Amino acid sequence: MEFKDLNPLLHNELRLKIMAALDSLDDADFVYLKDLTKATAGNLSVQITKLEEAGYIKVSRSGEGRGSHTVCRITSAGAKALRAYQQALMSYFS
Repeated sequence: MEFKDLNPLLHNELRLKIMAALDSLDDADFVYLKDLTKATAGNLSVQITKLEEAGYIKVSRSGEGRGSHTVCRITSAGAKALRAYQQALMSYFS
């Protein structure tokens, strides 16, 4: 048996939830992701930024302050990383 390395960026519960949700949707707004993941706004914001900086998601922001709207979508690099993570994780069970 050979264990493959798990992507440390995706091996985080909240980031994995975000990526899994975006993988099944065209896009999702911040409020939807917050409700879906049960994360605090601050924690969700931090994790979205990490995924965006890695190039795994694209974030579009409009407006400012309370009227702002943030929409996220997975990138092709993010989808590829998620598939690789899934395959690596499965190596622990084969």
